[in-house]
Amino acid sequence: MGAVQTSPPGLNVLWLQSGGCGGCSMSLLCADTTDFHGQWRDAGINLLWHPSLSLASGSEVIEMLNAVLAGTLRVDALCIEGSLLRGPNGTGRFHVLAGTGLPMIDWVKRLAAKARHVVAIGSCAAWGGITAGGDNPTDACGLQYDDDRPGGLLGAAFRSGSGLPVINVAGCPTHPGWVTDTLMALAAEGLSEAELDTLGRPRFYADQLVHHGCTRNEYYEFKASAEKPSDLGCMMEHMGCKGTQAHADCNTRLWNGEGSCTRGGYACISCTEPGFQEPGHPFHQTPKIAGIPIGLPTDMPKAWFVALASLSKSATPRRVKLNATADHIVVAPAARKTRLK
Repeated sequence: MGAVQTSPPGLNVLWLQSGGCGGCSMSLLCADTTDFHGQWRDAGINLLWHPSLSLASGSEVIEMLNAVLAGTLRVDALCIEGSLLRGPNGTGRFHVLAGTGLPMIDWVKRLAAKARHVVAIGSCAAWGGITAGGDNPTDACGLQYDDDRPGGLLGAAFRSGSGLPVINVAGCPTHPGWVTDTLMALAAEGLSEAELDTLGRPRFYADQLVHHGCTRNEYYEFKASAEKPSDLGCMMEHMGCKGTQAHADCNTRLWNGEGSCTRGGYACISCTEPGFQEPGHPFHQTPKIAGIPIGLPTDMPKAWFVALASLSKSATPRRVKLNATADHIVVAPAARKTRLK
């Protein structure tokens, strides 16, 4: 018998990994801070256990999980990374927690019933994500969603000890800042259901669009479009970019302090949204009907978009048009008098 587990002060976080690639943990390790452990500690976040970041293993971890179930160790935020594997035939035995003989889905259900908050880390845990793609042979799902359909492992009616549904910190991978800010808000008792959007995502990032802050916005305004991957132009019309539809602040809260998909020359694939893994077309192509993109910017009626695109293209400056289909600035903005009017 080991020592009786006692609950340390602060927001106690238990992090488990289920069916996924571990990319959200890798993203967390790339947080734009020299010491995210110290940042968490100073914010009152206490990491009870993480499979890659903690020293405890084997029987020590099992003892800790049993202490949670027994009520002697408090879990304030149960963080699940990766989708939940219900197969084969609903048994969950495609993923058994080592040393316990019990499927991970059983552990998650039992621990979720004890946790004050349940947090889905990444789109796999939120919706099923990449792991649920194709024929989904493992019957993978999210904690409270099957793609965009409520349900998942815990069911649409699930509420944690705080009364909140599963908090979906979606993304593939999720941004380290989204994880840290969510946990900091929970530690400060500052995340209510009103701060979650209709899909359970924290609104501090989900009320933004990837389009906001995109360095290609001048090209978007004039519908000056990229035609090949190296071009500087807007990637919405031909290259599959969904930045005008994707809910995330990737271009204002940069990755590693300076990057984003679109800044790196890659189209936004809308990885924070349910079903992003199977758009029905290649990620680098924009599906169209009669030359008009099917996926129009959020909140924009089709007629308005057609009128705006036609007007914008007719007014495109020569500089913007030439630069859009080049891999570097061909024509620089003209120098004007310094006293602008």
